[in-house]
Amino acid sequence: MDPHLPGEAAGANTRHEVPSVRTDSLIINTGSGIFTDPALRAAAREAVDGSALVDSIFSGYADPGKGLFGPAVSWAADKRVEVTGRAKAATTAQVRSRTKGKVLRLAAFTNRAELPEAASVLQQQLEQAGFTVKQDVREYTQMEADLLAGKYDALVFSRVVLLDTGDAVAYLASDYKSDGVYNIARLKDAKVDQAIKSAAEEGDVTKRQQKIMAAEAQILRTDAVVPLVHERVVQGIATDVEGVLLDPR
Repeated sequence: MDPHLPGEAAGANTRHEVPSVRTDSLIINTGSGIFTDPALRAAAREAVDGSALVDSIFSGYADPGKGLFGPAVSWAADKRVEVTGRAKAATTAQVRSRTKGKVLRLAAFTNRAELPEAASVLQQQLEQAGFTVKQDVREYTQMEADLLAGKYDALVFSRVVLLDTGDAVAYLASDYKSDGVYNIARLKDAKVDQAIKSAAEEGDVTKRQQKIMAAEAQILRTDAVVPLVHERVVQGIATDVEGVLLDPR
């Protein structure tokens, strides 16, 4: 359409792009399979490049992953904590040697159309790092039990990081505490548990946010999750409507 036509101008005036609280990540199974080896998890983390997905898979409607919390969580960037203590990544030769005869089982579900496409890109990246990868792509309801039971080595996952309460602690406790009800990464790490517990017990808002970001750094240290992109959404608002707040959720 001609950019000067009225229809296009109206469309531009009614479309509003806003960061969402949805982060897409590679969740790594730390409890069983090949990724019980921290050096292999580190190799996978170094191999995966979420920025390659921004234009190709998300058509520009995403930001490269900076952590578990993206631009929609307005306070996260200024309080982000440097990640230290990560394992040294295995070299390509070491990956091939340590995984000889083993296949990296990479899962993605079809409920969000972009995830299988992202999985294909990640498969290529992981294979360049020395892994042998096999995808399993199904509807989410068909694989949830297997995901929670640790039947896969990694999952391309899309997750809302501020749940119903809008409190990030609920997400961290559910997904990354040793007893978390949605701990697909099967992570059991005392430092992570303590960091999340400390955040949950903090009543001061600013200190709570700081402790949430400290917990994020502890989780990222384990390479149980590799943030890929933070999704954006487009919201339509008629030009004669005033006072609308763009909602990242």
